[in-house]
Amino acid sequence: MGQFRYNEVHGIARVTEGDRNVCEKIAWADSPGRVEMSERPLTPARIRSFRKTIYRHYALYGRRLPWRTTRDPYRILVSEIMLQQTQAERVERKYREFIAAFPDFRALARAPLRKILRVWQGLGYNRRALAVKRLAVRVVREWGGKLPSRIEDLQTLPGIGPATASAIAAFAFDMPVIFIETNVRTVFIHLFFRARRVVRDEEILSLVEKTLDAAHPRKWYNALMDYGAMLKAAHGNPSRKSARYRKQTSFKGSDRQIRGMILKACIGRHSLSLQELVARLSVESVRVRRNIRQLIKDGLMKERGGRIAVA
Repeated sequence: MGQFRYNEVHGIARVTEGDRNVCEKIAWADSPGRVEMSERPLTPARIRSFRKTIYRHYALYGRRLPWRTTRDPYRILVSEIMLQQTQAERVERKYREFIAAFPDFRALARAPLRKILRVWQGLGYNRRALAVKRLAVRVVREWGGKLPSRIEDLQTLPGIGPATASAIAAFAFDMPVIFIETNVRTVFIHLFFRARRVVRDEEILSLVEKTLDAAHPRKWYNALMDYGAMLKAAHGNPSRKSARYRKQTSFKGSDRQIRGMILKACIGRHSLSLQELVARLSVESVRVRRNIRQLIKDGLMKERGGRIAVA
């Protein structure tokens, strides 16, 4: 049997040619011919076999990520917001710095946005930094600095949608919730829908619910995610079959890149004029102005007296 070797620091799978059939060697030997896995009855025996495969891989190759060594709801929440649209290896580099700078909700609530954005630099999607700041203020004000555990309460907080709320409930509070994220989606598409060209999340959610290890949801979802990360390394990205899949547009030269450049230019200064920004960024004035308007609308920047500053 081939070996998937994980980097000790970041847990990134390195897959050799001989390893590519490892994920196929799972206990579905009773599969009749080419019948789609999703079309066969999901018996208790098949569920046990599926779980055994996922847990076996996790025991051998589970990633060592810093947010997995804590039960602190604040730290887990920070990691989940950082992991939105960002790969784990990039998050790991910033996570430690962020927690050192803002160790709890009260420290984050007190911190000026400029300082938070300075630490956040490199993660992208800077509205998440503003959201987590606003979230901390609300948790301190409404819950005394203690994160609520109810999914309904979590979803009222800035930057937290249904999937993130469920992930926090699973990882911070070990609740047997049902949710999908990209690596979980990958596992079920690859193993249950191999012959399908398009797979809806509703179909996957049904299988997630039936196979959930409700006694150990935190461990189970970590194991599922690591198995999905391995599948992506071995097979590209099976999630391209998802009905929700959208190819990400290029970051280079995009308005998102320009907004990041504007923020970076302003973080270390009290304010800059439009002309100063255009000169620093070497970007057309009309694009700089358009993206400044968007940053102001997002609540990340403010304009006063013709000068631009972090909000």
